[in-house]
Amino acid sequence: MEFLRKHTALIGLGLLIAIVFYNVGKNSGQNEISATVSNIENAIPEETPSVDFTAFWKAWNVINEKYVSASTTAEKVDDQEKLWGAIEGLAASLGDPYTVFFPPVEAEMFASDIRGNFEGVGMEVLAQGGAITVVAPLKDSPAQRAGIMAGDRVIKIDGKETSGLTTEDAVQIIRGPARTKVTLTIFRAGVKEPFDIAVIRDVINIPTIDVEQLPGGVFKIDLYSFSANSPNLFRGALREFILSGSNKLILDLRGNPGGYLEAAIDMASWFLPASRVVVREDFGGTKEERVYRSRGYDIFTDDLKFVILVDKGSASASEILAGALAEHGRAVLVGETTFGKGSVQELIDITPDTSLKLTVARWLTPHGVSISEKGIEPDYKVPYTTADRTAGRDPQFDKALEILKK
Repeated sequence: MEFLRKHTALIGLGLLIAIVFYNVGKNSGQNEISATVSNIENAIPEETPSVDFTAFWKAWNVINEKYVSASTTAEKVDDQEKLWGAIEGLAASLGDPYTVFFPPVEAEMFASDIRGNFEGVGMEVLAQGGAITVVAPLKDSPAQRAGIMAGDRVIKIDGKETSGLTTEDAVQIIRGPARTKVTLTIFRAGVKEPFDIAVIRDVINIPTIDVEQLPGGVFKIDLYSFSANSPNLFRGALREFILSGSNKLILDLRGNPGGYLEAAIDMASWFLPASRVVVREDFGGTKEERVYRSRGYDIFTDDLKFVILVDKGSASASEILAGALAEHGRAVLVGETTFGKGSVQELIDITPDTSLKLTVARWLTPHGVSISEKGIEPDYKVPYTTADRTAGRDPQFDKALEILKK
């Protein structure tokens, strides 16, 4: 899950893309894409960029004049597809796995992800270090049921190497109709050889929250995502906790890939006084830092004993919530270092049926620690191994119980 701001105004790289095709009006090759240019309304800035686009147009013309496919059966690539490819290359040149251009088909696929209705295996992935890394499988998803774990590296998909794939390429291959199979070749830390896992795709329903009252007066909230309705569900869970009469709370954020920033701020506000910093948004010096503060619900006293479970599948909003409550001394963190997904993206409409997902800022904890660079370090580092899972043990949960019962 990623933080997204949806903008229809053309800003950032959207402007630069328009500039490329505006300043070369007298060059041959312009006519083929003039229809697309006309769709990019009011996007021409007052200042002309200093970059010389002669090389781009020379390459465009040479390809149009001389290219012959090595295959006689290959489909012809039209000028519109070449334009989308050029913009994809522009986005890829930043070297940021979260900045991606979506041509029409991919744009619709991404929109379906945001809506939460799609068919596939149910896991968050990221192209990283020459392979596809699993951020986290969703609860009760086909991926989780098949044994996929956070931190697994998918080195092949149905026998195809993933070393050259983008995140979006991998998602498109892994996704498919319900009741069909995809075979993932997995490299897992602590396991000597890669191994195959066959996953049967299904309709994915993203879960949100579960609550459980445990022996010994411990109350447990499992939060699986930061969706639009998560704040209301979390408030209901806290009400159950209060009515239980317990002062011992476990919030399990393991495998939670994140979601909406507003949800994380609202949840943090139940534990923090008004105006306490929840997270800082750093724009890299392009404009002044933005600070998000607690709304000050602050309903719990110092009698609260509170442990948050995190692991390498805890990302984005999970890291913001855990980092804020830990740094303000409201919760103890147990588990493993979190994923380190600390950036924010804007979803910018380039044309009516294409969009650009662009990283525009990075998240810092209240004390100014970059989440992207370090992740969130738990107070108690407790590994959770494959052997533990096989044996039905949960040492991280056991450590949380130990802390609460002291």
